[in-house]
Amino acid sequence: MEVREKKEESESPPTDDCCSICFGSFIYPCRSNCGHWFCANCILQYWHHGAALQPCRCPMCTRRICQLTLDVSLNHHQEPEVAEVLKSVQRYNRVFVGGTAGFIQRVRESPLFIKRIFREMMDPDRSHSHMYKVRMLAMLLSVLYTASPFDFIPSVLTLHWIGVYRARRRAQRVRNLASSQHLEA
Repeated sequence: MEVREKKEESESPPTDDCCSICFGSFIYPCRSNCGHWFCANCILQYWHHGAALQPCRCPMCTRRICQLTLDVSLNHHQEPEVAEVLKSVQRYNRVFVGGTAGFIQRVRESPLFIKRIFREMMDPDRSHSHMYKVRMLAMLLSVLYTASPFDFIPSVLTLHWIGVYRARRRAQRVRNLASSQHLEA
C-alpha cells in the first residue's frame, strides 16, 4: 500500500518503465490521477479517439482520467513543442476539472466538441452507443430552428444528409457481410 502511494506522489516517471500506449520510452511524460504514466501526446490522442464530452479512461486500470500532470522537468523547457503539449494538457484539465470552471470551459470549447460529435456520427465503423448525442443535437437544432425567424436548415440540405447517412450505413453493412463471408470461407 505504501509503495502505491509513493508511486502516485512521484513527480517523475520510473526510469525502468515505458509508456503503456506506444510501448516506447516516455516522450513528454504525463501522470494521470490514478498514478499511471504515459506520453502526453499518446494519452491526448487516446482521448481524441474516444468520446468528446467525457474524460478518457486509463488504459491500465480503466479509471476516469480527470487530471493529467506533466513531468516537473518539462516546466522549465522553452521549446515550442513542449509549450504546445503543456497547453493541450492544461486544456484537458480545465475541461474535466468539474464545477463551474469546467462547465464554462466546455461551453467555450463547444465548437470543438460539436465537430468531434459530427465526425463520430458520420463514421460508419463506430458503434451506436453515441445515439444520445444525436438526440441532443437534434433537440438543440429544433430549438434554434423554432426560435429563429429564418429558415436556416433548408429541406434539401436535410434530405442530402439523410442520403449520406443511409449510403454510409449501407456501405458498412456490405463490409460487415463481406468480412463475415470471408471468415466463413
